[in-house]
Amino acid sequence: MRDPRLYQIATLALLLGYGLARLGFDVPALHVVLILSTALLAQLAFTRACGLPRFDPRSALISGLSLCLLLRTGSPALAVTAALVTIASKFLLRWRGKHVFNPTNFGLVAMMALTGGVWVSPGQWGHSVLFAFLMACLGGLVVYRAWRSDVTAAFLASYAALLVGRALWLGDPLSIPLHQLQSGALLLFSFFMISDPKTTPDSRAGRILFAMLVAAGAWYVQFRLFRPSGILWSLAVCSAVVALLDRLLPARRYDWAPKGVFHGAQVDLRSGDAGPRRGGEGRLRLLRLLRGQG
Repeated sequence: MRDPRLYQIATLALLLGYGLARLGFDVPALHVVLILSTALLAQLAFTRACGLPRFDPRSALISGLSLCLLLRTGSPALAVTAALVTIASKFLLRWRGKHVFNPTNFGLVAMMALTGGVWVSPGQWGHSVLFAFLMACLGGLVVYRAWRSDVTAAFLASYAALLVGRALWLGDPLSIPLHQLQSGALLLFSFFMISDPKTTPDSRAGRILFAMLVAAGAWYVQFRLFRPSGILWSLAVCSAVVALLDRLLPARRYDWAPKGVFHGAQVDLRSGDAGPRRGGEGRLRLLRLLRGQG
């Protein structure tokens, strides 16, 4: 099972089940059913409308599960609309075959901006150390499988440095930024949203710079504009510079579906016999690292 989306689906479903059963998430079962069914039906409708060869539910399930975890509204109609807007953005907002926005991020930001009945509760996960550790471990597995652990690490390091720096500047105790980092929503964003390989820059240098920009923007929105969910607003705005970063720092584009034993990017780097028995896979990974493709 080499497609990282399968790990994402399993992990998000586990987090949602845990949240509903043990953390008391205030999301009605009806909303969960409506969001997931709308996401899948919208994916099917756009697949047929765009003439794509086959229906693939994996991406729609990831978007739907993410909405169930983050979206809060008292209106079933708004929940359905959010799912529809999220899936539509995947097909309609593209640049040179690449998503402009992370679909879940766009759906959340669009609904918060255009309606007054949708919100995201940053503290809904609580601050349990055990649960944060669970999310970090499961999220780490996902970003490793998707070859995007660099953008997650860069964002968390940059955002943590900004929070700690603010606390030191104001003379606050370090327990305050540590408390701010113990957020399930922040970890979910870091491991499952900003790390989306279809909406992040193609090169490693571009991804690290992108993560730093998102962290700086999130800090500004949160502590200068005094708006909640700063990480979501920042990611939506900074997504506009991904195309520029790809142009300035070009690299091979990520492909969800590996071909054969090796990923497409690895196949292109072969020279001679690169079989795993002869150490070829390790050399290919090194070449990918040096070229910023890993």
